[in-house]
Amino acid sequence: MNQQTFNSETISDITHKESQLTGQSDPVKGGPTAQAQKHANESLSDSKVVSDITKGEEKITHNGGPVPGGPAAFIISQATQAAKAADRIDNQTHTGTLDSETISRITHAENELTGEAQPVKGGPTAQAQKHVGEPIGRNLHHITEAEKTITGGERVKGGPTSAAQSELSKARS
Repeated sequence: MNQQTFNSETISDITHKESQLTGQSDPVKGGPTAQAQKHANESLSDSKVVSDITKGEEKITHNGGPVPGGPAAFIISQATQAAKAADRIDNQTHTGTLDSETISRITHAENELTGEAQPVKGGPTAQAQKHVGEPIGRNLHHITEAEKTITGGERVKGGPTSAAQSELSKARS
């Protein structure tokens, strides 16, 4: 179960582990399950999630730390796996060129921006595709100008230009 966000499956697993600790079928008020529910759909890498669940477990066990096999140990393990998965993604080869990975990230950012399933004609993806295999830095201006056409003249944080710049920066580091 290597997921990036805190979902109902994770909360269910925590509830099960809490029940094993308490011997009760219902979660304890303020316990690990209650703490977990407050963080539904948040990132597993958020330290507040782990901290709150650990505090919820402490409320039950008065143990001063995670119990092996308990809810806190489980969420710590899940957070560690999520962090390792993120590291694997970050450690991909970054070429600094408009390759398929970079264009895919630009397309994703464009789709998020427009709410459309397909890229806009003449938009950032189209500009990137015209220059496939070329250095990002040489074509960043084209991507930026295309982004401005779909936003009404402004760059957007997390938009297509940001996606291209992020890839360029990763290639340089």
